[in-house]
Amino acid sequence: MAFHLRRLRDNVEEHGGRSQAIAWKEDGTFDKVVSHIPTVDCSILVGSVTARTYDNQDYWLTTPVVEILEEIKDEDNHYIRFMTENSEYEWWNGIHPKTD
Repeated sequence: MAFHLRRLRDNVEEHGGRSQAIAWKEDGTFDKVVSHIPTVDCSILVGSVTARTYDNQDYWLTTPVVEILEEIKDEDNHYIRFMTENSEYEWWNGIHPKTD
């Protein structure tokens, strides 16, 4: 299953078989993975399960999600538009639901 993450202000995108919603402790260190979908108060990480290259990034880790703006889910696709502390993103698996 491929997961996709797109920052809307510049359409920069990452994709891969790894998607994790990461919770942080109060001191800013890793606490736990709580889900595979964007979750309020968690950062979302999307990318490769294993390293793809040695000179490019293999994943994208956002700042914590502050608000879920839209969610569309059916048996084949899951789409979430959300805000982090500093950007708006789209996350989906399957086919992007807004593709004509």
